[in-house]
Amino acid sequence: MAGHKALRGQLLYFVDDPASAGEDAWVHHADGIIWIENGLIKLADDAERVLPQLPGGTEIEIYQHHLLVPGFIDTHIHYPQTEMIAAYGERLLEWLETYTFPVESKFDDPGYAGEIATVFLDELLRNGTTTALVFGTVHPESVDAFFNEAQRRNLRMIAGKVMMDRNAPDYIRDEAEQSYRDSKALIQRWHGVDRLQYAVTPRFAPTSSDRQLELAGRLLREHPGVYLHTHLAENPEECAWVAELFPQAKHYLDVYDQAGLLTRRSVFAHGIHLCDDSCKRLSDSGSAIAHCPTSNLFLGSGLFELDRLTEQGVNIGIGTDVGGGTSFSMLQTLADAYKIQQLRGRKLDPLRALYLATLGGARALDLEDKIGSFRSGCEADLIALDLHATPLLKFRTDRCSSLFETLFVLNTLGDDRAIAQTWILGEVVHRRGMA
Repeated sequence: MAGHKALRGQLLYFVDDPASAGEDAWVHHADGIIWIENGLIKLADDAERVLPQLPGGTEIEIYQHHLLVPGFIDTHIHYPQTEMIAAYGERLLEWLETYTFPVESKFDDPGYAGEIATVFLDELLRNGTTTALVFGTVHPESVDAFFNEAQRRNLRMIAGKVMMDRNAPDYIRDEAEQSYRDSKALIQRWHGVDRLQYAVTPRFAPTSSDRQLELAGRLLREHPGVYLHTHLAENPEECAWVAELFPQAKHYLDVYDQAGLLTRRSVFAHGIHLCDDSCKRLSDSGSAIAHCPTSNLFLGSGLFELDRLTEQGVNIGIGTDVGGGTSFSMLQTLADAYKIQQLRGRKLDPLRALYLATLGGARALDLEDKIGSFRSGCEADLIALDLHATPLLKFRTDRCSSLFETLFVLNTLGDDRAIAQTWILGEVVHRRGMA
């Protein structure tokens, strides 16, 4: 029937955070049906409840050894760094100078930016990521190219032009007033168009002057509903540098706070080295932290205190942080998140991990009413995770005795091969094994 489709298999989605709601946080149907109507979730429930309600002639696709979950949400990633993923041997500040800035300098070329945007979005969908909060470069062309490609695919994406007017090579810097004008024009051109939204994007405090940060705050005030996306307290050397550059600030987060950059739609990547006052301000403002475990390990940045920020009420999502992160796969990223907590003597259970990659990400982005769940009215962005994707995964999951165990095995052994299909607004955009 036109406008209707149904997917039948094992369903899992979240309605709350397992850290606070326990077993009431998730909904699991061993034999369920997702009924999609005009790109939205009409109903997701046990098959026996949905079948009598389906319109006559609705085709039902069956997934026998799969887990159907909402699409992954990546709360921090750099699309221009796609070509430099897995660059060797530096910590954060040296890594930026050695690899990042030279690569990003090429994005004033719209053709080149469009080529990388295509590869980047292909990789996201192949890995089951349906929404991301994305860094561009200082060049407005980088954002236009990204949004053009995302719009063509009907994706829900958030992105912005980097603002960076000091402490970087001349060839990759902008200027405070010009970055304000460029960002304003991009907001007017793209924010709220189809499924696209804009993020005001100062790279991080050391590469923005006081004036540029002040103008970033003005953009947020002038355009309610846009996002703020930047980095925070990723690396000890970086934190020491911020203290030198901004002696009037109480701490790193206070630099952003004084500029008016803490809002419900502010997302700060990393947040590893935070004081108690910083955590309280994040919580009070409704701002979010994007935890980027793969990147934190790769760059030697530190171990994220997940339990501490959770207890203080801070919104938390998961970010792959490509290219500091080494994989587009959210499953591989969650595997590293588990290992970080193990190193801290803590545990991250697989249900909480999947929450952080789906509904937790939606909450961090203030999009809980649209994505990250199978509640009625949500957008039908979802994935089919194949529990038999590899011989080892099949061998192991066939011997699992609980949903908890199955999810942990999937989080630990899974990668892009586990993404059998990806749907955007109910339409298949990736099917494993097909170009």
